[in-house]
Formats: sequence, structure tokens, C-alpha cells
Amino acid sequence: MDIILRNATIAAQEGAGSTDIGIDQGRIAAIQPGLPVAEREIDLGGNLVAPGFVETHIHLDKSCILDRCRSQEGTLEEAITQVAAAKKGFSEEDVAERARRTLDKCILQGTTHIRTHVEVDPVIGLQSLNAVLALVKEYEWAVDLEVCVFPQEGLLNNPGTDELMVEGLRMGARTVGAAPYTDTDPHGQIDRVFDMAQEFDVDIDMHLDFGGDPADMPAEMDVEYVCQQTERFGYGGRVAVGHMTKLSAVPAARFEEIGRRMGSAGVALTVLPATDLFLMGRGRDHNQVRGVTSAHRLLNFGVNCSLSSNNVLNPFTPFGDCSLVRMANLYANVCHVGTPEETEDCFEMITRRSASLLRLSGYGVEVGNWADLVVLQAQNRASAVAELAAPLYGFKHGRPTFTRDAARLHRP
Repeated sequence: MDIILRNATIAAQEGAGSTDIGIDQGRIAAIQPGLPVAEREIDLGGNLVAPGFVETHIHLDKSCILDRCRSQEGTLEEAITQVAAAKKGFSEEDVAERARRTLDKCILQGTTHIRTHVEVDPVIGLQSLNAVLALVKEYEWAVDLEVCVFPQEGLLNNPGTDELMVEGLRMGARTVGAAPYTDTDPHGQIDRVFDMAQEFDVDIDMHLDFGGDPADMPAEMDVEYVCQQTERFGYGGRVAVGHMTKLSAVPAARFEEIGRRMGSAGVALTVLPATDLFLMGRGRDHNQVRGVTSAHRLLNFGVNCSLSSNNVLNPFTPFGDCSLVRMANLYANVCHVGTPEETEDCFEMITRRSASLLRLSGYGVEVGNWADLVVLQAQNRASAVAELAAPLYGFKHGRPTFTRDAARLHRP
């Protein structure tokens, strides 16, 4: 064995007690107590070992730009306008430098897989995409980085964007995104994105039913059309939608109707608690809405759901340390999660369910899988979320990626 993790409590197997995890040539070779002595060993003292966290929806290209933007109104419209203006000053070197800072934070928080959305349009061209694609190889020592190319400022209404998205897919973007609410013909944008996905055999990840006051509900939500097109193209299990803040404002019967429709079609949802909570309800001076959709309730209808960071230190979300445990804890507070089982679901929505959304193979703490792991200062998944457990170690293909000393009290 190259390395043995002693006295590990494995997530989702907490009742089995502590065990040893043997890692050899990047993969988990054995899981059992009393493994033979290895050249390198780490005693985890019963702390929790989980598969590495999976960030399904983040924007590396526009992270860390608060110093060049205004965030006074806190609205979606202001954020889009401010970032659109800031993009005029982006360069490949600038995007890469800011993305590295954010990636480093992700790694230190235990993340091993990331899908990042990257904007293309006639203003920024392919600069951001070039910068982020170069980081795929640079950061493979710690994280698998997947790029989703998307049109933040419109597709059909923004001439030249379509060609740039197609070129981005040719360059290696593995997912195609959308923001239908930015076009006067949202369904037309959705149709075009499905055509691109089929042409290049890539997955789809859309920003959907997001913006404004979620209480201003249309008769039909865009997600219902996405479900229809998902079935038409045979894309079940390959389509994800992000935000869907408007779903947080519908009555229970309508919520269940849409949930069952998504579950049947195979459309997954990513909730972005920090951004959704920050931007929604701005039009009210009292009794403000939260705008965070209850993902854990959608699980009951067969919808796969994940929780993710979205924006970090920009006008869409002027906060963020890239901790997915923090996102799970924030979500649990906002959406009235209370039972241990529901809290465990929150943990699964930053690990196993997120991995399923990205269709990852070889993921999980099982013999034969890649040793992509995070060790948390916790004894179980529920306490990790409830107590914002600190990540102590990270591993990518069995290689240590970070170490954090546990805090100690100095009693008199």
C-alpha cells in the first residue's frame, strides 16, 4: 500500500465503527480494520472520511471582482450590468489569476470535482474560456475541472454569441449552458442549446426560472418546457437546471406537480443558496421572500439535486470561502431542514448526488474507486453539516492535496 488511513469513519457507514483505508496507485485498494503496516500512515482518530466534495455550479471566470464593481442595490439586474462592464477589462491573465485564487480555496475546502460555467459573448470573446481551459491541466493534481460554456447576456438577442458557443464546444467545453431569461424568446434559446448539445454530444446545464421576485409567477415555468425537450431529445439524466427561485414561491400542489415532472423527465436541480438568498426579495420593504427552492423536498419526487456555490466575491454574491459544507449548512437553515435524515440529505447533495449530476464514474469510498477523499472533523454526515465541520485532509488519486491542523484549546 502507498498510504493507509487508520481509524476512519466512512460517510454513510457511520454505524459500522472505525476502519482502515488502504490506498495503492491512486485507488482505494482495501477497506478493513488492521491493515498491514504501510510506508506512510495517517491516524484519523475516528474522523469522517467522505468522497471529495463536488462543486456542480460555480463561475471561476468572474470571481473575485468586487474591487472593480459596485454592489449597492443588490439586484440581479445590477449584478449583470456591473459584471458586463467589468468584463471589458478582463484579459486571459486576469481571469486565470482570479480563477486560481478561487480554485485554491475550493481545494482547501475539500472539493475534488468542479463544473464551472464560463461566459462567451462578443465583448469577452474566448478570453475567459481560453484561461479556464488552460487550468484544467494545471490543476489536475487536485481537482477534475469541467467547463460549461454559456451566454450570460443572451444568445438569440446577442449576435455573434452562438458562433462563440459553438467554437467553445469545439475547443473542449464538455457542457453547454443557457440563461433563457436573458432573451426575448426563452424557448428559442432552450431549443438552440438542445441542438448544440445533441450535435456535440455534451450535457446541458441551464440557469432557469431565476430573477425578479419569485412571487411573480408565470402560468408556466421554463422548466416545464425543458422537461418536454429533455424527453424529446432522449436527454434524461443529462440535463441540469440551476436556481429555479420561482419554484420556491408556488403552492404545495404546484410544487409537487413540477417536481414529479422533473423526476419523470430526468432533469436535475442545483440550488445556489448564497446567491439565491442574496438576490431575491429585493423588491419588498418587509416580509421579504427567501427565494431558495426546497431541494430536499424534490428528492421525494425522484429529482436529483445538488447544492453549490455559484458566485464568489462578485456583485451576484459578495461573499464566499468556497466551502460546500457552509453551503449545505446555509441551505439547511434557510429551508427549515431539521431531522437528522434531512441533514444527511444536505451532505449527499454536495457529494454523492452532485457526483451523479456530473455523471462521474469511480466516485465514492469503495474498493476500486479513485481515492478522491476529504477528511472532516466530525463523526457523521449530519454533524458535519450542523457544526460546519472543518476539512482536515484532502486527497486526489491518493495524493495529499492539503492538510489543516485541528484547532486545540489551551486550557489553563
